[in-house]
Amino acid sequence: MPKFNANLTMMFNEFNFMERFKHAHEQGFMGVEILFPYAYPKEAIGDQLSKNDLDLVLFNMPPGDLEAGDRGLACIPGRTSEFRDTVNTAINYATPLNCKRLHCMAGLKPTDNSDNLIEQTFIENIQFAADMCREHQIEVLIEAINTRDIPGYFLNYSHQAEKLIKAINRPNVGFQYDIYHMQIMEGDLAVTIEKLLPQIKHMQLADTPGRHEPGTGEVNYPFIFDTIDALGYEGWIGCEYRPKKDTISGLNWIQDYRWPFKM
Repeated sequence: MPKFNANLTMMFNEFNFMERFKHAHEQGFMGVEILFPYAYPKEAIGDQLSKNDLDLVLFNMPPGDLEAGDRGLACIPGRTSEFRDTVNTAINYATPLNCKRLHCMAGLKPTDNSDNLIEQTFIENIQFAADMCREHQIEVLIEAINTRDIPGYFLNYSHQAEKLIKAINRPNVGFQYDIYHMQIMEGDLAVTIEKLLPQIKHMQLADTPGRHEPGTGEVNYPFIFDTIDALGYEGWIGCEYRPKKDTISGLNWIQDYRWPFKM
């Protein structure tokens, strides 16, 4: 049965970051994910994970310079050295925190390079990341992101991710399937999840419109959860949503669906 983990960047924002681990534990979560942990000392994060009996399920590799507009570096020709530095930084965080999954953001598609060069750059960079991470038993995940939230992003569709993963051809590379993004871009969620299940190594959720908790939008989450369960998916599902009100009162959706997330 899938396990839900809390995204501490987007949930429990009523509390300062280091307090969020405790509140996630008190609400029954056994795992957490973070967008970018690099502003906080590894030791402090590790201490909170240990105190609250939490697994660090996933975080993102550094995306480049967010303030300057970067949304990842993997697809950008000419920035390979910077990209490789981000891989090393992520591994240096993941290893002591026993995090076994790293999401690598693809980046915005450059307008002054050919499609073939951009795709080949992405493939080669993910191959490098996968080879480095494999030494530490870490999986590298790629994610398709909708064009509304990040216009110009290189990777937008599940079929595109499927093709790239085959071209990358590394056993520790997989798909981070985000239900929110894929509902916006293509729908047909249940069929796509079933088709791509062998490549899916992590899932995330939010409802749409609004990117709030399940039950606030158009996605039929009871049906989707039943489908995921029937398919035998045993991985984590990250709750990467912005609570519509406060985080704790918004967690009623888990109780409604009777999905145990605390063993």
